[in-house]
Parts: sequence; C-alpha cells; structure tokens
Amino acid sequence: MDFFSSLASVQAQYAVLLAGLAGFLAIVAFYPTRTMAAVTSRLKAIRDRRETMKGTHKIKGKKRRGDLDEGTMRMMRNTVEKFRMEEMLNNTELRQKLSQAGYRGKKAPVVYLFFKIVMPFLLLIAALVYFSVIYQGAFQPARHGLIAVVVAGGGYMLPGIWLKNVTQKRQTNMQRAFPDALDLMVICVESGMSVEKSFQWVAEEIAAQSQDLAEEIALTCAELSYLGDRAKAYENLAVRTGMPQMKALTGTLVQAERYGTPVGSALRVLSDESRSERMSLAERKAAALPAKLTVPMIIFFLPVLFVVIIGPAYLQFQIG
Repeated sequence: MDFFSSLASVQAQYAVLLAGLAGFLAIVAFYPTRTMAAVTSRLKAIRDRRETMKGTHKIKGKKRRGDLDEGTMRMMRNTVEKFRMEEMLNNTELRQKLSQAGYRGKKAPVVYLFFKIVMPFLLLIAALVYFSVIYQGAFQPARHGLIAVVVAGGGYMLPGIWLKNVTQKRQTNMQRAFPDALDLMVICVESGMSVEKSFQWVAEEIAAQSQDLAEEIALTCAELSYLGDRAKAYENLAVRTGMPQMKALTGTLVQAERYGTPVGSALRVLSDESRSERMSLAERKAAALPAKLTVPMIIFFLPVLFVVIIGPAYLQFQIG
C-alpha cells in the first residue's frame, strides 16, 4: 500500500508540473500574439480612418470647387515660373490666406498667382478693345490709355479682393454655427467622451448647419489621430480658420491638456462667453438698423407718400 500510495503521489506531482508547464506555454504562445494583433488592428483602423477622412475632404473639395487637369496646371506653373514668382509658391502667409478661404491643396497657390499675373493683361486688352472698337467716340491715347492702365491695376488687385471676400463669407458662415458647435462639444465632453470623439461627433452633427466648420473640425480630428503633438493640431485649426473664437477654443484646449484643468468646465465658460458675444452682436445690428433704413426710406417711401398726400389736392385743383 505504501508503494502504491507513493506512486500515486509522484504521478500527481508530475501531473501538476505538466499542467503548469502547459499553461505557461499557452500563455507564452497566445498572449503576445493576441496583444500584437490588437495593436496592429488598432493602428490599421487609425490609418484607415485617416485615409477615409482625407478622401472625404478631397471629394468634397472637387464637388464644390472643381479640379484642373495636369496640362492646365503645367501651363499655369510655367507661367508663374516665367515671371519669377515661384518663390511665392512656398510663401507661408499666402498658404494661410488660401487655407482660410478653404483652398488647402497644392494647386491653390499656383492658380492664385496665375490669375494675379494674367488678370491685369486681360483687363488691359479688354479696355483697349473697348475704347478702340466698341466706343463710339474718337480714341484718345492719353485719356483712354490712362483709364486702361488703371483698369489693369484693378485687375492685379482683383484676385486679392476676391480671396478676401471668400474668406469673410466663409468665416461668417463658421461664426454663425460656432456657438452651437461649442455647446455640442460641452455636452460630449461632460458626458465622458474624449476630445477626439467629441470632435468627430460634433463634425457629423454640425455639417447640416455649416459644412465649412464641419470640415475643419473633422480635419482636426484626423490630425489628432496621427500627429505627435496635439497642440500642433489645435494650432493648425486656429490658423486654418483665422477666427478669434477658434483661437480662444484652441488656447483653452491646449491649456487644459498642459496643466490638467477640467476640459468641460473650461469649455462651458467659453460657451457662455460665445453666446453672450453672439447676443451682443445681434443687439448692435438691431441698434444700427434705423440708421441703415434712413436712406431707403428717403428714396423709396417719401416720394410715394408725397404722391398720396399731394395727388388728390392737385387733381381737385385741376378739375376745379
């Protein structure tokens, strides 16, 4: 009995050792693979998300602003290089102005500089053709030539004026939707979402109100996924929009991440300030309305009022 009991105890010890070894080998064999597979799948999902968002922006840009073929772009680039303006293609200030207008592609500076070169010549030729062919009077070289030169100068300034108007319209569109987007962001952050998830959700919801603001927020969400410096992504958002409200938002987010302050409370304070600013802007516009209505009333309302008042008396005088 002692022999059998000792044999059973030895077999039990061997069984325990074999079970522990099998468990250890299973952990070594499967756990790192699963971990690396999870990391690989997460990195692949981030890359796919980034490419999807980039493709979305490119498609939207083509649908809204069109695209030029390679032959046309080659001709424009050659024209810019002939006038020794190729150094302006890498001008940071020019690229910032174009990005604030919504033109972020590599072709935008080439197209802008091409029209800045070509427009003066086109308007100069058009003015000379008008005065020499269409104009009924005699062609006066001094007077009409000076007018043509002034028109050519206006053609040189025309692309800059157009770019400024497009930027102002785009910023106005984003400013109208910014308080609502900020309120949505406050709700998302206070509900427990991360900043990236909040940006993604706000971009989807605010697209119906402002497509431009939705594109900028979605692009920032993509930059947060692959940029090493999160503050750089926030600064890019402020530079692309050029809005004081967006600079305040990015400053708040950078300060919250740098010093560990609560993001929700900081965004709520900024949301209250933005709402108050929007109310004060509406009050200023309402206060300026009577002064703006003075000239239309004098031109369109008073003549009709005089006709209604004096007309019957004049007709009675003529009949009598």
